[in-house]
Amino acid sequence: MKVVVGLGNPGSQYRDNRHNIGFMTIDEWAYQHHLDFNKAMFDAVYAEEIINGEKVLFVKPQTFMNLSGQAVRPILNYFKVPVEDLIVVYDDMDLDVGRIRLRQKGSAGGHNGIKSMIECLGTQEFKRIKVGVGRPQGKRTVVSHVLSGFPKEEQEDVILSVKTAVDVISDWLEHDDFTKTMNRFNRK
Repeated sequence: MKVVVGLGNPGSQYRDNRHNIGFMTIDEWAYQHHLDFNKAMFDAVYAEEIINGEKVLFVKPQTFMNLSGQAVRPILNYFKVPVEDLIVVYDDMDLDVGRIRLRQKGSAGGHNGIKSMIECLGTQEFKRIKVGVGRPQGKRTVVSHVLSGFPKEEQEDVILSVKTAVDVISDWLEHDDFTKTMNRFNRK
């Protein structure tokens, strides 16, 4: 069994925010595969699909970003899924809009959702798809930046990065070799 988690904040007021690019990616997967988030457990909603004979959960924590790990850890425990079979999709301000970067481990890098994941999982070693949302411009704060939407001129790049992140998930699920997936997609 595998678990794919998209990080974000629940509620329609946050739907198109930069911080919700993890949710956007998981929603795009669900759209492409005709899935519904019709199950709820441990402060998360999820959809499930059988891929190559293996159950895969697509999870959106409902705890708000800064407490994401509190929703994910119980799901992994309940389904007896090792951290090695988890991948997390989230926003990264150090990447330009439209860019993605894959990592197998690392620090939180100032991202409170990842900080919560590390604390609750007890390890920094879990697969990640970092989706670029750019840095705040001018005097804009980090909080106002990540809780804002993407301007019209960035929409095409956002769509491209979300679809690329979905392709990454597909590649990992098909080949079950994240190192090879990283080699394929980190070059782009």
